[in-house]
Amino acid sequence: MSFNERKSIVVKLGGTEGLDYTAICTDIAKIIEAGHSIVVVHGGSAETNQLGEMLNIPQRTIVSPSGHTSRYTNLETLEVFIMAVNGKINTKLVQGLQKQGLNAFGLSGIDGRLIHAERKKTIISIENGKKRVIRDDMSGKITHVEQNLLSILVENNYIPVIAPLAISPDGEILNVDADRVAAHITNSIQADLLILLTAVPGILKNFPDENSLIKTLKINQLDDVISKVVQGRMKKKVLAAKEALLGGVEKIIITDGRVNSPITKALKGNGTWIG
Repeated sequence: MSFNERKSIVVKLGGTEGLDYTAICTDIAKIIEAGHSIVVVHGGSAETNQLGEMLNIPQRTIVSPSGHTSRYTNLETLEVFIMAVNGKINTKLVQGLQKQGLNAFGLSGIDGRLIHAERKKTIISIENGKKRVIRDDMSGKITHVEQNLLSILVENNYIPVIAPLAISPDGEILNVDADRVAAHITNSIQADLLILLTAVPGILKNFPDENSLIKTLKINQLDDVISKVVQGRMKKKVLAAKEALLGGVEKIIITDGRVNSPITKALKGNGTWIG
């Protein structure tokens, strides 16, 4: 893929500890100056966990029968999640981009009904080797993204910075997976590239050995990677990559967000390239 011509890029910042948001904002400014357009999506797992500890609201993880992990989001946890991702992280990222002279526009999926989702009425969790049915979780499955709203922002030189919340048909606020948000947004605006910044160099064949980086993957290899190679949160990232490819994006890069100029380095070959 050549980046000598203008490209539309969706960048997703992981919510884990270790990412240098200042370096990322500086790099985004360089990418914009080079003529590309960027939409930013972010997570917030580490900040949510820290805030939950401060408020004495323990955070729990759900493990699905297929091994995917997600946050157990009852109403109390949802409020903590909203404060962390939409209140703190989104605002700090907008501030960081504004310092770079970029007119960043912070919003979540409930603003302008940007992200529509159906609430998951029941979730199966594996706990101590047994299945448990959870009915009070406030997470959702994305059904639609309002492409027109994003197009208006991008065409008027705003940098959308999007927190992973969605709205249900009943007007409920829902927690939605940020990697899946990034994939849906990539497809909705027909972006050329999706970059997932995380706290590892990319997809590792032998996690946590960072020397076991898998440099390239094709879409027909992803099911095996999900079932046999990746663990924990990386499963969702590979699943999001598959969804983005099926939606028409050219390439997905899963790469290290802990380094200086992480996006620029990804465009030069860092990370795992999928597609």
